[in-house]
Amino acid sequence: MRLCRFGDSRLGLVEGRTVRDVTAALDVLPAYRYPLPGYDPLIANLDKVTARITEIASGSPVLNLDGMKLLSPVANPGKIVAAPVNYAAHMSEVASDSQLNAGNPGHLVTIHKAGLFLKANSSLVGPGEGIGLWHLERRNDHEVELAVVIGRRANNVNRKDALRYVAGYCIGLDISIRGQEDRSFRKSPDSYTVLGPWLVTPDEIGDPGQLDLSIRLNGQIKQDSNTKHMTLGVAQLIEMASSFYTLYPGDIIITGTPEGVSPIVPGDTIVATIERIGSMHVKVGEFLGEFQ
Repeated sequence: MRLCRFGDSRLGLVEGRTVRDVTAALDVLPAYRYPLPGYDPLIANLDKVTARITEIASGSPVLNLDGMKLLSPVANPGKIVAAPVNYAAHMSEVASDSQLNAGNPGHLVTIHKAGLFLKANSSLVGPGEGIGLWHLERRNDHEVELAVVIGRRANNVNRKDALRYVAGYCIGLDISIRGQEDRSFRKSPDSYTVLGPWLVTPDEIGDPGQLDLSIRLNGQIKQDSNTKHMTLGVAQLIEMASSFYTLYPGDIIITGTPEGVSPIVPGDTIVATIERIGSMHVKVGEFLGEFQ
């Protein structure tokens, strides 16, 4: 099943180039009072929601996907977890390029030593909202990544069981300002985490370690690889993350980017594609104090 959020936070079932408006399925969600839960209620109740979608889909309005403003399929993640230098070829390109390593190639370490890092939840947008670049005097880069959405509470999970905790997969864009500051600081401006175009349930993905992924920038291919080249696969990343903090429904893990990262500037158009998920078109602008 492929689920998207669009327009005024409506819920859609994606079928080819059409979307069934199944927002009514959200009526099965529990009512919450303050203090609100620290997880995403839709993802926490995804089984109930998808069951209701199955019941009402045939009678739901059918809309055209083309031109639809797509939001992040996860509205309220508790945290966004990111994996640094998780492709060997990307690690090599960072080590050899002073613009990428900020003049400190000797400080680059493997993901086993670096661990994971967190991005601000306020950096999250959907493809229809676009990227608004900050600090245009510095280099900003695109990074395409497989994004994993956690489906249930996970603590000290063994990699053998880890995929059972996955609610679904998305395409992720990890936008980066180059410099010497900590990764989480340079990668957390508003709109610097793009998630979409929809959530794809695991039954449609199969092995997340065998997916082609790519980016075209203004029509030119820049990144083109496969998730089989990840140093730590999805299950290993869940194991690592859950060994340091509890993962909750709606938490997002972006799994690292392959080689081929390159600068982006206002006016650019990014097309990010991952096999079995689809493609998302994202426009690049300048951050003007609010989303584009």
